[in-house]
Amino acid sequence: MPSEHTLLAFLALGLSMMSGELSAEPQGRVTGVGGIFIKSDDPKALMEWYRDVLGVKIEPWGGAILAYDAPKHPPVLTFNAFDRASRYMDPSTRDVMLNFAVDDLSAILDRVEAKGVAILKRDDSDPSGRFAWIVDPDGTKIELWEPKPEPESK
Repeated sequence: MPSEHTLLAFLALGLSMMSGELSAEPQGRVTGVGGIFIKSDDPKALMEWYRDVLGVKIEPWGGAILAYDAPKHPPVLTFNAFDRASRYMDPSTRDVMLNFAVDDLSAILDRVEAKGVAILKRDDSDPSGRFAWIVDPDGTKIELWEPKPEPESK
């Protein structure tokens, strides 16, 4: 049976390949994610961790801007709710998990390990790409995903 992240990744990729605009009627709908905001006991230190460990560029105002059109970035963002009993976000006790698309999983894991961060699990066999999981200093589970390359059109 496919894992939850495999199903979500296939759904995201399938939606991204559909022609035309997906829209709900009438106007007045959500068109995308404009931000992700999390609470922390030490927001500055947490953002420095994301900069130092994951290479996220932190802007002068303290947050980050992650472009959708970055090379190798999937064209969509997956949004989904999990049953409260799901163990998928373990060992985190937080109610959210972050999934970051990455351009080179091996390179980012080398940096993560060099910074002393434990890699919970790695999966290079998933049909939608390569995955690894870590936890940030506040206990939020992070899924790192290197999507499979899109087939080149002829």
